[in-house]
Amino acid sequence: MENKKIIWLASYPKSGNTWFRVFFTNLVMGYSEPADINNLTGGPISSSRDTFDDLAGTAASDLTMDEIDLARPDIYKHLADEFEEDKRFLKTHDAYTLLPDGRPMFPEEISHSAVYIIRNPFDVACSFAHHSNKPIHKSILDMNNENFAFCTNDGTLHNQLRQKLLSWSLHIRSWTEQDKIPVIILRYEDMKDDPVKEFTRALEFTDFDYTHGQISKAVGLSTFDKLKEMEKEHGFKEKNPKSESFFRKGKKGAWRNQLNDAMVESIIANHSEIMKKYGYLSENGDILV
Repeated sequence: MENKKIIWLASYPKSGNTWFRVFFTNLVMGYSEPADINNLTGGPISSSRDTFDDLAGTAASDLTMDEIDLARPDIYKHLADEFEEDKRFLKTHDAYTLLPDGRPMFPEEISHSAVYIIRNPFDVACSFAHHSNKPIHKSILDMNNENFAFCTNDGTLHNQLRQKLLSWSLHIRSWTEQDKIPVIILRYEDMKDDPVKEFTRALEFTDFDYTHGQISKAVGLSTFDKLKEMEKEHGFKEKNPKSESFFRKGKKGAWRNQLNDAMVESIIANHSEIMKKYGYLSENGDILV
């Protein structure tokens, strides 16, 4: 039975996913002041251990990671049944993958659509390193690793389930080249240049009806400076405990002061095809952003 309530808000980490969620919360709540960043609209991240434990009838800690993966599609079906809204955004950093039995991790029958956000991999590398409290060169190794995953240490009870990210390029391909869930692609850089236009595109694609004035107001309540100030005053529950802050710079092109030539060359060597496709490299290999 189809119950297409979930809109997957998908991205590789540190690509603008949280900014979109803040914007959408400000939009639907209609406040005159910025919404609480620790109480964002929508469900938890798709890899939430608490959600799994609540709906699975057994603790994730009693299962292997592979057993958890096999159960996750049914968890999302139960989650969709519980949603009171016609549709709801659900954040995910998982790549779109198939399970060993051939089923997709994200069931078509409960998926309304997907919004996929792409960000310049040079800037992702810097922001991801800060978020993970790792040296930048190690974050680049992760981005280049076709088998990279979050929360894979069996000896640690993470608050999230294992998430298979794959490499930066494969993550993008997994969502943008699948044909089961309709997907719209946003570039973070375009969101920064014209947020009203890009957020409007996403809302129209996902069948939300808001006026230009409502969208513009929500954008104004979701500026990066406001997010940084709220985190400074109240903290942000999604911040890695090991990192100084979640909302750091949010700029495009900040990588130019942080990456050396070897780092830039490593990213290009591993991701040039996708970088050219989405306007980060010219066909001649010149850096465009």
